[in-house]
Amino acid sequence: MSSRTQNEPIVVTGIGLITALGKDAPSTWENIKAGRCGISKIRPREGVPQEVKLAAEIKLPTDFRQPDMLDVIRYSRLAFQEAVQDANLDFQAMDPRMLGVASTGHMGDLRHCFFETGSADSNSQIVPWWTQWLPQTATFDLAHAGRWLGPRLCFSTACASSLVSVIQSARYLRQGMCDVMVAGGAEQIEPLFAAGFYQMRALSDSGDHRTGCLPFDQNRSGFVMGEGAAFLVLERLSHAVARGAAIYAEILSERMLSQAHHLTSLNLEDEALTHLIKQTVRGAALDLTDVEYINAHGTGTMQNDITEINCINSVFGSHANQLHVSSTKSQIGHLVGASGSAELAVTLLGMRDRISPPTVNLQNPEPRCEFSCVANEAQTRDYRHSLKLSMAFGGHLAGIALRRYDGIGCRQSTVSPDHTLRVRHAA
Repeated sequence: MSSRTQNEPIVVTGIGLITALGKDAPSTWENIKAGRCGISKIRPREGVPQEVKLAAEIKLPTDFRQPDMLDVIRYSRLAFQEAVQDANLDFQAMDPRMLGVASTGHMGDLRHCFFETGSADSNSQIVPWWTQWLPQTATFDLAHAGRWLGPRLCFSTACASSLVSVIQSARYLRQGMCDVMVAGGAEQIEPLFAAGFYQMRALSDSGDHRTGCLPFDQNRSGFVMGEGAAFLVLERLSHAVARGAAIYAEILSERMLSQAHHLTSLNLEDEALTHLIKQTVRGAALDLTDVEYINAHGTGTMQNDITEINCINSVFGSHANQLHVSSTKSQIGHLVGASGSAELAVTLLGMRDRISPPTVNLQNPEPRCEFSCVANEAQTRDYRHSLKLSMAFGGHLAGIALRRYDGIGCRQSTVSPDHTLRVRHAA
């Protein structure tokens, strides 16, 4: 590992995204800019408690699904392929030993597992039995399809998992272990998870999509489960420039910390998140006043809201009232393991187009918010620096600092002058 490699900027050159708001990154982003909400009444699912009324589900034609494949793997493939195509990545011309994949662990579909049939005969299974109990199956599937022989990483750090995938991928690139990493995660609505979240009273009890997920709103009642996938192509700057790649942004710094408090609750008095934000900004060699947008974890639960609000206010002080802070979960739901990479993708698209994505359905903002929550409508704002935060069960905290890439080969905004007239300008 050379000092040049270790200190070289890491950039994002490709985005793949599938959510309840779109089958790919462009359609999802257009709906997010328009302030639409992908949350609706959940379709009947075996094993999901009847009390769970809402979800942000993937709504695609029935022929989209493959009966012999978990939805989470299908979502992974689609987002992964889009990211590779978006990056114009000709991996056939690259050394496969220098191409890596980092993804999230996943559940199996317990309705089709061999425990129910009493047989481990793979020929008798709708879904192959190994996908039911090997949480790294999606990671293997993505790398194996292209015969990529570089690092294969699979993370299970709850709601921070896919952001950790991106963080660790950036570090592997700096260490010179690979030239390209495709990092992210996927999630499907799994009945066992739904039942667990319901039992711990973390899910919203609303039956109306307009009041389902309300981050930073005094009338919040919990989060809404979502599904989908997001993957990013990461490279060292020199590698991206050498192959003529178009670049979204530079990853300036990344940090991980944890709370030592409780498996599923937060310590509202703990300063771990405050320290994480400070260290992420400091590691990026930025002043606090350089940060203009934060994509919050923003689940719409009391503990998460209060923790993030207090920490952001504390860290940024008088600059807090200049910040835009929004929650993408208000539109695409909580993608759990895939939430970090999906929300990071939205942040990158917002930086490219100089638009702060909104927090929709926000009617009664928490009075202790000293920052703008970008309520209900996207706002145009020419910002270069942003933060993405993730907080997860198990005490996992993660943060990434980004800078929009404005050099040769930068991504050009896709926003037309007519569209900017429909998006509210920041005050």
